Amino acid sequence: MNQKSQVYFTTLRTTGSNNILKKLEKLVTAAGMMDINFENKFAAIKIHLGEPGNLAYLRPNYSKVIVDMVKEKGGKPFLTDCNTLYVGRRKDALEHLDAAYENGYNPFVTGCHVIIGDGLKGTDDIEVPLAGGECVATAKIGRAIMDADVFISMTHFKGHENTGFGGVLKNIGMGCGSRRGKMEMHSNSKPFVKEKKCRSCEMCGKICAVQAISYGKEDGKASIDHNICVGCGRCIGVCPFDAISPKYDESNDILNKKIAEYTKAVLDGRPHFHISFVIDVSPNCDCHVENDLPIIQDVGIFASIDPVALDMACADACNNARILRGSCAEERIIENEEMDLSELDVFTLVHPDTNWKVCVDHAVKLGLGNKEYEITEV
Repeated sequence: MNQKSQVYFTTLRTTGSNNILKKLEKLVTAAGMMDINFENKFAAIKIHLGEPGNLAYLRPNYSKVIVDMVKEKGGKPFLTDCNTLYVGRRKDALEHLDAAYENGYNPFVTGCHVIIGDGLKGTDDIEVPLAGGECVATAKIGRAIMDADVFISMTHFKGHENTGFGGVLKNIGMGCGSRRGKMEMHSNSKPFVKEKKCRSCEMCGKICAVQAISYGKEDGKASIDHNICVGCGRCIGVCPFDAISPKYDESNDILNKKIAEYTKAVLDGRPHFHISFVIDVSPNCDCHVENDLPIIQDVGIFASIDPVALDMACADACNNARILRGSCAEERIIENEEMDLSELDVFTLVHPDTNWKVCVDHAVKLGLGNKEYEITEV
C-alpha cells in the first residue's frame, strides 16, 4: 500500500460548549464511522473492560457516545471482550460481567449490553481459517464477535510487558481470541496440570476430544499425555480450580506476529472502524490489578479505518510526548546515563525485551493496513 492512510486526531483541550465527549463524536464522524451501514446490523464494540483495581481503563462514558451513534444509524451495538487466559477477575463470563459492572460498564451507563465473546467458560469460539498466516492456520475467535456484522474497536493505548505497547492490533488480536486462542498466541507448547490445585473433578477429561487426560489411581490427580494432546486448550476453560495452565514460552516476536494474524481473522470480510485513546499511558496492560504512573503526558484521541496506521500514529505521538517525571520511563533514563535520547522509543525503553514493530510490520504484510499516514486534526 503506497497511498498514505488517513488518521484523525483531537486534543484533550475543551470548552464549556465543547467537552471531550462532544469532541469524540466529531472525531469519529470526521474519520468516517457514520459512513458505515449499521441498519439492522449487529455491531461489536471491542473494549477492555478493565481488571478491578486498575483505574487506567477507558471510562464507560466514552463507549456511550459510540453506542448512541450506532443506534442513531439503526444498528444493534453491544460491548464485548473475551475471557482471560490468566487467573483473575475476568477468566469466566460471570466474573467478567461482575468486573465490568464494578467498573461502570452496565446498560444504564453505556446504553447497551455487555456480551462476553467466548461464552461462559471461554470455550465458545469459532475457528476462522487464516489465509497467508505464517504462524496460525485457524484463529480461535469468540463466537459472539464473529457473529457481528460490523466491528468497532475502542483501545486504551498503553505499554505492554510482552508486546511493547497495547494498541489497536493487540486489543483486537489478543482480545478477541478465546481462552484457547490466547493459549495458542502465548504458547507454542501444551497445557500442564498443577497437581496441588487439582481436585480430581474430572471435568477436563470430559471435554478432551482426544482422550489425552488420565487420572492417578491413588490420588485421582489429572495428568496430560503430550504425545496425544493437540493443544486445543479447552481443558483450561472448563477447569473450575485453575489447575490447568499453559506454558508462557512463546517468544515475544512470534507472539506479535500471531496477534497480527488473529487481527486479520477478526477484521476480514466486514466493515470495521477503530478509535485509540492516548491517555493515562501506563507502562503495563490494563489486565494488571494496578496501574502505575503514566510514562508520558496525555496526548489525545485518534481514529481511523486503518488499524495499522492508527497504531503507528499513536506510537509516534507517544515518542514525541514529554516523559513524566517520577515515572518508570524516567527511572530507566536515569539508570542509563549514556543512553542516546535522539532516537528514544519509550516502549522499548520500559520493556527492552520487546519489539512492537514486529506486529506492525507483519500486519502490513498481511494486508491489514499501511504504516504511512496523514494526520487531520478535528
